[in-house]
Amino acid sequence: MSTGAREAAAEVAACAIADRAAGEAYVASVCFKHGPPRLTGAELEFLVHDALAPRRPPDPARLRRALGGHAPATLVPGGRAAPLPAGSALTLEPGGQVEISTRPHSSVQALVTDAGADLAHVADLLAGEGLVLGERAIDPLRPPVRVLDTARYAAMQRRFAEFGPGGETMMCSTAAVQVCVDAGEPDAVPARWAAVHALGPVLLALFANSRTHAGRDTGYASARWRAVMGTEPARTDPAACGGAVDDPPARWASRVLDTPLMVRRRTTGAWDAPGRVTFADWIARRGAARHWAPPTFEDLDYHLTTLFTPVRPRGHLEVRYVDAQPAGRWVDPVALLTALLRSPVVVDRVLEVCAPTEGRWADAARLGLADPALHRGARAVAELGCDGLADLGLAPALVDEIATAVAARLDGRPRAA
Repeated sequence: MSTGAREAAAEVAACAIADRAAGEAYVASVCFKHGPPRLTGAELEFLVHDALAPRRPPDPARLRRALGGHAPATLVPGGRAAPLPAGSALTLEPGGQVEISTRPHSSVQALVTDAGADLAHVADLLAGEGLVLGERAIDPLRPPVRVLDTARYAAMQRRFAEFGPGGETMMCSTAAVQVCVDAGEPDAVPARWAAVHALGPVLLALFANSRTHAGRDTGYASARWRAVMGTEPARTDPAACGGAVDDPPARWASRVLDTPLMVRRRTTGAWDAPGRVTFADWIARRGAARHWAPPTFEDLDYHLTTLFTPVRPRGHLEVRYVDAQPAGRWVDPVALLTALLRSPVVVDRVLEVCAPTEGRWADAARLGLADPALHRGARAVAELGCDGLADLGLAPALVDEIATAVAARLDGRPRAA
């Protein structure tokens, strides 16, 4: 971005939001960027363990030493984390989980190559401090412990505690594979939006990888997803704007403004947001917000980061419902989901085969593929997606490897890395 463009963006960010209509128009414009769907990215989260004492909580000092110049500001206040060798950004979650966020790639094969290289680099850095990446999407050995001390995470933890233990578990003990795809041309957005939501229960069941937490069998195929749904419903509920929606940008914008503030940023003191003040309340200066300064578009941008829905629009569509996989198998859900959105014809077929299981998030988390309907749906979308893997430009050997790994999951034989 040029200096002039940065200055113009900063001017917009600092402007006060005049009314709800202005806020909704802004959200719709920044969260849904239209154009031909051609880019794919991934955000790969992993728990981190001591190789010799895996029950020991992550030590921030060891993480700082291991990551060096890549350590994010949440770990080294004021620091500027250097990108990883292939261009991915590295961040940490509150419990010390590592997250690698790739650049958008026009080739899925290039995404696989670059993400694999950056992931290997991080694994080598961690190994220098005797640390290893986890294999599961929820910590199988340790209870949740927050190791990053930031005002945001402290306020989040207190906020989520009102709803039970799910929020703290999500923050500190879980990891996911997040797939980032283009929203598409304006006339295709409703179908693609509906498809990524309809795929949620079957792909959650297919890639469930989080049954045991803190040494206890939870009875859930995806205890990670149960934890996500155990946080504040206003910012996680998949039903509020998913499914068949004529105008996803407008529906999303309305939801964003009607979601309570999770935090209120301050230069000093705690960031807890009082009461249940929504962003719309802040714009209208209602309730506790009547004494606050008017919100700016920068405040609205920050509020957008506090929603944790299964699909979160960020210009592209960030698909967030898949459990983390062993380091060598994250490519399976990324490639499969990308193939399932490869054309309007395939998207229509996805909506058809997923109709019987649409909205069955809770069953998918609890039962996984043990549910007959979810198993049938997973098999159907696996076949549909695997049929299109070659169209993504993947190497033939990788196509075969992904198809074999997905088939093994369907047969109850998930393959390790």
